[in-house]
Amino acid sequence: MTLDWRAMSVSQYLDELAAATPVPGGGAVAGVTLAQANALGSMVVGYAIGKPKFAAHDAAHRTAHASFERGRQCALELANEDARAYARLNALWKLPKDAPERSGFAEAVRGAIAAPEATLLLAQGTLECLAALVGTTSASLASDLRIAIDLAALGARAAQENVRINLPSIADEAERSAIAARTEAVLASLARDAADLTRRI
Repeated sequence: MTLDWRAMSVSQYLDELAAATPVPGGGAVAGVTLAQANALGSMVVGYAIGKPKFAAHDAAHRTAHASFERGRQCALELANEDARAYARLNALWKLPKDAPERSGFAEAVRGAIAAPEATLLLAQGTLECLAALVGTTSASLASDLRIAIDLAALGARAAQENVRINLPSIADEAERSAIAARTEAVLASLARDAADLTRRI
């Protein structure tokens, strides 16, 4: 798997996404969407950094900006990892169940869940950084801030869809339940926080 969203034009990415191939798919969309949330966060806070009007928040703004820059890169890497993980799982699915190569199926399923779960957690961190911008950045960028919040929430929902679709392939019921419980709890909390932030802007 050689796809790398960091090296593609938007047009190339959309061409790859539109192709009738197993990857990229929803996992890539989750990561790229979250990368856009971070990029918008960087833009919004970038307009405040160094401005006398927002001097009281300068240290927090610089910390948030650094987090958004890291988050943008991490989200794209998670999109890459999701594609690699699903490609591995998809290849194993095509093999007979008694094939020796299928011995790694359980770990491949876990990998296909780990990438979107990490994306979900990154979305939570992104939303926390966006919260620091509410009321401390330019009111003229309120629409961009709301969009960034929406994108973070959407990226989280998209990531969780990929967790959900792979969960039935986890054979152990306790493990399956534990993953579902912790990821659904994160998503529910994130959705509440996103709605609250949007109301406050």
